[in-house]
Amino acid sequence: MQWLIDLIMNGGGVAHTVILYAFVIALGVFLGSKLKFGGISLGVTWILFVGILVGDLLMRGGIKENKEVLNFVQDFGLILFVFSIGLQVGPSFFTSLKQGGLKANGIAAGIVALNIVVMLTIYFACRSFIPAADNLPMMVGTLCGAITNTPGLGAANAALDQIDAADSSIFSGNIPVIANGYACAYPLGVVGIILCIILIKVFFNINLKAEEDHFNKKNGNNEAVKPHLMTLEVFNPFISGKTILQVRGFIGRDFVCSRLLHDGHITVPNKDTQLTVDDKLYIVCAREDAEAITAFIGPEAEVDWEVQDVTMISRKLTVTKDEMNGKTLGSLHPSSIYGVNVTRLYRSGIELFASPSVILQVGDIITTVGPEDAVERFANKVGDSKQALDKPNLLTLFVGILVGIIFGMIPIAIPGMSVPVKLGLAGGPLVIAIILGRFGYKLKLVAYTTNSASLMIRDIGLVLFLASVGIKAGGDFINTVLDGGYHYVWMGFLITVIPLLVMGIFARVKWHMNYLLLSGIMSGATTDPPALAFSSAQANNGIPTVGYSTVYPLSMFLRIITAQVLILLFCA
Repeated sequence: MQWLIDLIMNGGGVAHTVILYAFVIALGVFLGSKLKFGGISLGVTWILFVGILVGDLLMRGGIKENKEVLNFVQDFGLILFVFSIGLQVGPSFFTSLKQGGLKANGIAAGIVALNIVVMLTIYFACRSFIPAADNLPMMVGTLCGAITNTPGLGAANAALDQIDAADSSIFSGNIPVIANGYACAYPLGVVGIILCIILIKVFFNINLKAEEDHFNKKNGNNEAVKPHLMTLEVFNPFISGKTILQVRGFIGRDFVCSRLLHDGHITVPNKDTQLTVDDKLYIVCAREDAEAITAFIGPEAEVDWEVQDVTMISRKLTVTKDEMNGKTLGSLHPSSIYGVNVTRLYRSGIELFASPSVILQVGDIITTVGPEDAVERFANKVGDSKQALDKPNLLTLFVGILVGIIFGMIPIAIPGMSVPVKLGLAGGPLVIAIILGRFGYKLKLVAYTTNSASLMIRDIGLVLFLASVGIKAGGDFINTVLDGGYHYVWMGFLITVIPLLVMGIFARVKWHMNYLLLSGIMSGATTDPPALAFSSAQANNGIPTVGYSTVYPLSMFLRIITAQVLILLFCA
């Protein structure tokens, strides 16, 4: 059995390193799936704690791991993690900042800013009599743990390495192990976020049913892009003899007429089809335009569209051809060339009205109506090959990582700082991924990745990063706690709860924000899935998810960038 003992105990070899990572990750994932406290699970963060334990045991056994290998795996895992997050949030990053998202993102940005203010206040107020507080990098690690943001920890770690590489005298070869502060603050961070959501409910004596009714009443008719289906009878004599294209111009509203009943026959009209009084039209439009279209064309009517003399079908087609990426729906001329009408579009689980100006992306699902042979021809045009989507777009992934790393390494000189600011291995790939996720089609790069593939890339990056950080931190964790690191627990708790309560009360008092939406915003501002799960279970509906998804892209971006900037500004 000596070969087995050597394999496990002798550090530095490839087989030993792979076994080490496999053990730490497997045990961490297992504990994350089995252990819950009050119904709350720490999830894959258990990998960090298992890594710390294993790192401590290795140190006590005198087994030295290859630090260059650990650093490479940590940085590569971080890059994969933040890049996949960027691709995920990219399509909604800019739209989330518009219209109703401004207030929600303002609250989230306020929470991010107050987290930093509270952390710096504790640092400057307590550094003179609490030695643990007199270590700004560790306080940044505590901040990341308090708001349960692992990418921020990775960005701060990368910034410390960047500073040390530029000027080794700053840390004298002893870079602070900020993962220990993160580990101390994380558990109460999860609890603190959920506690704040509960306290806001108690403070304002919230009635969940009333909040749901209020949200539905306020937003029910405010979904401009959601499709509305109706059957109208042409009553206005002015449009008799006019084409559908002309009628669209008269009304100034976009709509799709997918079927037309004329003289007892049902057909698929196109933009040049002429209308007559008493025609029946099956119309799809944006919900906010329905009233104006009805007022101009005529009243709603009842028609059994299933009774047809020409067989027509409705079929969902998936856009899979790369050349469709970035084209507008109108440029394909579905009705005039192919004899079909496209009525609805589904993207990332959201149903949209398929206006001619909508820009198609690979992975979009479109509802098409027309004769079976015409629908089949249009399906060949857009692809409709789900097997094509199963193939990962490795070109976009690695081109994006290449450009992201180069972009992250661009030095930005700031007067008074000895080290130029760089976005680094976390910020650079994140920014480029967000841009590719939103505008990649303009560069003929397909940013679409199946949900399962995206989650796989993200989670592999995350577990590799957490395992590396834990193993490296393990040798110092117990000493850190004994030397006053337990202070990071209550400091982290204050960093968690004060900003959430302040901004939660402000949003409720000043803007009368819906509580269910606010609970999702608070969860999204801390990028905390357990808090979202609690909010959704409490609400028993999807309203918290709306708030979470609205602020998550900006919050994740701010968490990663601010953690890095704090290190560069105060430690360089």
